[in-house]
Amino acid sequence: MNGFSPSAHLRGDMFGGLTAGIIALPLALAFGVASGAGAAAGLYGAMILGFFAAVFGGTRTQISGPTGPMTVVTASAVAAFSGDFQSVCMVIVLSGLMQIGMGMCRLGGFVQFIPYPVISGFMTGIGVIIILLQLEPILGSPGANSPAMAVVMLPAALANISIPSLLLAMATMVIVFKVPPRISLVLPSPLIALVSMTLIAWGFDLPVRTIGEIPAGLPSFNLPAIDLGKWSHIAGTAMALALLGTIDSLLTSIVADSLTKERHNSNRELIGQGIGNAVCGLFGGLPGAGATMRTVVNINAGGRTRLSGVIHSVMLLAVILGAGPLASHFPLAVLAGILIKVGVDILDYRLLKVIRSVPREELAVMLTVFGITVFVDLIAAVAIGVTLAAVMTTWRISRKTRISIFGAETATELADVERDIQEISRFRIRVVTIKGPFFFGTTSQMADKIERLLGTRIVVINCMPVSFIDVSAVFALTEMIERLHNADIKVIVALNEGIRESMEKLGVVKLVGEDLISLSHGSALQIALLLLEEEDEKQLAEA
Repeated sequence: MNGFSPSAHLRGDMFGGLTAGIIALPLALAFGVASGAGAAAGLYGAMILGFFAAVFGGTRTQISGPTGPMTVVTASAVAAFSGDFQSVCMVIVLSGLMQIGMGMCRLGGFVQFIPYPVISGFMTGIGVIIILLQLEPILGSPGANSPAMAVVMLPAALANISIPSLLLAMATMVIVFKVPPRISLVLPSPLIALVSMTLIAWGFDLPVRTIGEIPAGLPSFNLPAIDLGKWSHIAGTAMALALLGTIDSLLTSIVADSLTKERHNSNRELIGQGIGNAVCGLFGGLPGAGATMRTVVNINAGGRTRLSGVIHSVMLLAVILGAGPLASHFPLAVLAGILIKVGVDILDYRLLKVIRSVPREELAVMLTVFGITVFVDLIAAVAIGVTLAAVMTTWRISRKTRISIFGAETATELADVERDIQEISRFRIRVVTIKGPFFFGTTSQMADKIERLLGTRIVVINCMPVSFIDVSAVFALTEMIERLHNADIKVIVALNEGIRESMEKLGVVKLVGEDLISLSHGSALQIALLLLEEEDEKQLAEA
């Protein structure tokens, strides 16, 4: 619990934690309803995760709780395991354990290697999903289980529109979108909308759908049963939750660092988030992650230590113990209006503003991930996005590799020497220069060139400009050398120090012969000339 020093920043932590708790209240209720697990699950998740992540996490000022992306994945689990909340809880527990495992294996830093177009397409897709799922509640109809169903059910919802629900939702959106930041810092706009619209609905006895009864008191402990028949689906969904929670939390940690000028501990943060989410699953709470908006509010209000996150959870505990009956009257249309703002805020405007300038390959990745996220599956979206981005990167790198038969383009003088040697020898000496990364994505170029080498006497393979080489390229080079040997062509290889060790371990040096391996291109050419002279003298002697 390093950094837990309440006396130094007690006033700021108190105000920051209370303010973050006030913002968390309507969002936790809204996320709970949107997930299908119920408003109480949202409150339990915000309280439990907020406490454990604050105490054990690696970002002192971070406020954690249910978030839009995590809610969407949880909603898909609730729909997939309809009527089987035990399996949903098992998904949440397992996702927490996976996060703990990632933290203990020190994988926190690897999140930065996920390409930005994948994150952008995923987050924008999540924002659109949240917006689509609120269309029916805004109109006074029951919510849909998926974005596609929300679109399909929209005509029926419009045909049976509830004017009171629509007016409440519109008024809510006006408040959450238009309340000036200076006011929202003191009294958060979601809370203003929730309280004022609930009073209006209650005062005028409007016929609108409400949250309904929320259980009073603490959540009960429940060890989820494991249904082995559903294990693969449970594990897959848990992995999606764990990865998404990891990305969500660590991005929020970076935001917190930029505001506090501190440096978070990524691996410890994953352990803290994992503990919190695992406990959420044991008590029927909604899983979550580091919440950017609540974290920023906490810091701006003075929060500087872990105490602020603990106070945020204590406040939610007080609501759970005493305000359940009041919260049951909150209109669903009001919560839907608040979530519309959440969905709009999640959209990645940073990339959308420059979308016309984004390279086509990266734009294709972003749009693919976006489409799969919204209309197919969130797990598949991330997996396909990362794979597609890797293929695109491989293709772009491979375009920078050149395999030339006529010499090195980087050294004009040496290229002239190569041409002279080849011409003097009547092309009985040929030079193949490999420039740039030599890996599985570029080995096909080698196969394309080999036919042009058959019929010569000596081939110099110049690997001096190779920046790195992988095992696929080494094997391709080995096959080329073996084929040239079979055609009775001698091979000389010029290697730089950076790749010589790999070549030696994988047998290339042994295949070529130590005396035909050179550490400079110039000396390799000299060896080729000497070998050719020896062959000519031998032929003359035999004649």
